[in-house]
Amino acid sequence: MTAAVAFDTLGALPAVSLAEMDQRAALQCRFDRKYLLPAGGARRLLAELAPVARVLEIDGIRHFTYESLYLDTPDLVSYLRTAYRHRRRFKIRTRTYVDSGSCWLEAKVPGPRGSTVKYRAPHVPGQPHPTETGLAFLDEVFARHGLSPADRAGLTPVLRTAYLRFALLMPGDSRVTVDTDLRWIADGRELRLPGVAIVETKTGSTAAEADRRLWRRGHRPVAISKYATGLAALRADLPAAPWRRVLRQHFTLSREDLLHG
Repeated sequence: MTAAVAFDTLGALPAVSLAEMDQRAALQCRFDRKYLLPAGGARRLLAELAPVARVLEIDGIRHFTYESLYLDTPDLVSYLRTAYRHRRRFKIRTRTYVDSGSCWLEAKVPGPRGSTVKYRAPHVPGQPHPTETGLAFLDEVFARHGLSPADRAGLTPVLRTAYLRFALLMPGDSRVTVDTDLRWIADGRELRLPGVAIVETKTGSTAAEADRRLWRRGHRPVAISKYATGLAALRADLPAAPWRRVLRQHFTLSREDLLHG
């Protein structure tokens, strides 16, 4: 994957190592705010944050390729609980850091006061299903949050995503990630969003400097989930009330076309 959106400012920023970022801003329990911006808006935000930001650098690389494979049950328990804002919702994926080749099995569940809690365990690259060790890890997470192992029965790959990401460490140990070259693939269909960036702020509690700058420019957080919103865009038969506005305004592949395609 090549960068369709250039962020030249990245090269001039001071670097932060993965170890330091994990130490200062791992935020496995965190408050996330997501924004959909034109690529030009994301570049302007980076320029504004540059005087105080540090960029994650690993082996000389600052712009990383991510691939995620989202897993769900045959009757889409994970998706439907998210769509209907079920209290005991969850998300399961494998995430591959293409540049390093490392891969993780990840589970995300709602935390206290609207936060998100993420757990992860090492996973075999290229393996689409959880191993026995991975299933035991998921069962431990589920038990901790009042979920039943039956909720994840029959996990199978449902949606694949790919994108480019850079990550910033900000004062106060908050993080900002910017994702571009976004792709979703499911059931032989593919959706791309060229020229669009997903900007996500990750904080311990209060709003970050990046949030305040985005608010001053008129940008507000949007309801978007790479899994649920992407699958809703590709599957017009699914309920999609939480993401209807985002789908209508930003996703170029219409659900009506998919219904009749």
